[in-house]
Amino acid sequence: MSNLVRKKSRTRSLKRRPLGLIVIILTWSLAMGWLLALATSAHSATPTAEIGTVDVIPPGQQLGQELYLENCATCHIGIPPAVLPSETWRNLLQDSQHYGVQLKPLIDPPRALVWRYLSTFSRPQLPDEEIPYRLTNSRYFKALHPKVKLPRPVQLNSCVTCHPGASEYNYRRLSAEWEK
Repeated sequence: MSNLVRKKSRTRSLKRRPLGLIVIILTWSLAMGWLLALATSAHSATPTAEIGTVDVIPPGQQLGQELYLENCATCHIGIPPAVLPSETWRNLLQDSQHYGVQLKPLIDPPRALVWRYLSTFSRPQLPDEEIPYRLTNSRYFKALHPKVKLPRPVQLNSCVTCHPGASEYNYRRLSAEWEK
């Protein structure tokens, strides 16, 4: 009789083990997934005050961004790549005549790094859209500024009026008037 009781007890414990194992695996998987999500989330890892631009720049693109700012933001304020389509940026990188000023063109490898950064973060151009070379002609720029009465003509240096951090390539910080 005691053998029969022991046998039933073993059968019950074997039945409980797979259920317990499944619960442990499920709990462990959820915990690891949650920790992995926290570790890989750019927004949780980088405070928005430190991001500056509209997009979080991954480490592989940071050199391209630095070269872009070194070469383009020394004469005027650098604008985020998404403000203009990729075609505009491609033409600007290839043309030594830059808005009426003769520039020394970038050569590879810096040019390739800047292009990779700009093409990654610029927006696509619509098939029937003309290539915009001025901010006021950019569909995306207009969409970002729907209720803003822009000065005529819009100049890159006028960005500082609403974006006081624009000279530091920070378009997230807005003037008090627009913070509301």
